[in-house]
Amino acid sequence: MANISLKGRDFLKLLDFTPAEIAYLIDLAADLKAKKKAGIPHASCAGKNIALIFEKTSTRTRCSFEVAARDLGAGVTYLDPSGSQIGRKESIADTARVLGSMFDGIEYRGFGQEIVETLAKYAPVPVWNGLTDEFHPTQILADFLTIREHFGTLKGKKLVYYGDARFNMGNSLMVGCAKMGLDFVACSPAAYKPAADLVSTCEKIAAETGATIAFETDPIKAARGADAIYTDVWVSMGEPVEVWEERVNALSPYQVNRAVMDASKEGAIFLHCLPAYHDLNTAIGREMGQRFGREAMEVTDEVFESPASLVFQEAENRMHTIKAVMAATL
Repeated sequence: MANISLKGRDFLKLLDFTPAEIAYLIDLAADLKAKKKAGIPHASCAGKNIALIFEKTSTRTRCSFEVAARDLGAGVTYLDPSGSQIGRKESIADTARVLGSMFDGIEYRGFGQEIVETLAKYAPVPVWNGLTDEFHPTQILADFLTIREHFGTLKGKKLVYYGDARFNMGNSLMVGCAKMGLDFVACSPAAYKPAADLVSTCEKIAAETGATIAFETDPIKAARGADAIYTDVWVSMGEPVEVWEERVNALSPYQVNRAVMDASKEGAIFLHCLPAYHDLNTAIGREMGQRFGREAMEVTDEVFESPASLVFQEAENRMHTIKAVMAATL
């Protein structure tokens, strides 16, 4: 691996890291994954303690941080939405200084990017972004590790994101592709594109790495030549149920289905950050499926359960890449 040190660094968004640093984290994740599979201990953070602040609950992110920390030998304290007074009884800056005096690292999963940025400003220890409304950088590392494991490389691959590209996944995939030389296409209604200033920033990065940034409203046209097809839930955690009707009406043409996969490159893979509404076997999926007369939302069950779907390998890789971030920064 490259001779790169990220010790003491925060991990807030991929814009803060060079392509070489991102590649280093992916390489480190692959190495730690191999050690885990081989049963080789790698407790490089023994004696360290980390705090997990979750203003939005999670399955994959919480489990990834907890298992990764324990594999590294670190202790974990989980603060759920009712267990933290951040921003309510105690300011974000004060919380950062208090936790920073007790812990060696702090993870935050919640709302605005400004919250995790403020935590990082005032905490004397590394702060890691487990998800904000604007960015989800640990997910992108897992996605890219999955793509690289399957294809052997990242550079020059074409990734198409279907759905609402205005928020954390659309933003973060666009940034990650720009940094690592992948061709990125956001396939969505014209009004659902990322913010113009972020697009401009990514286009400048892409000009240096050989990536391309594009936007398309035609789902079949977007899929042509794609190596990876990606989607996410149409309504994110914390959004009011009232937005379902607007999103279903706007995004139904952008469902990932057999026609989309057939239009992509032979051997293309399907990715999803999960959870997915690919059937009616969840309370929300069942409720919204009945309300709108749909068997699935953003992806059909046929695609989700197909050999092209690497979503569970991708979910496992959350833990390995999060472990790499903690190991590198602690």
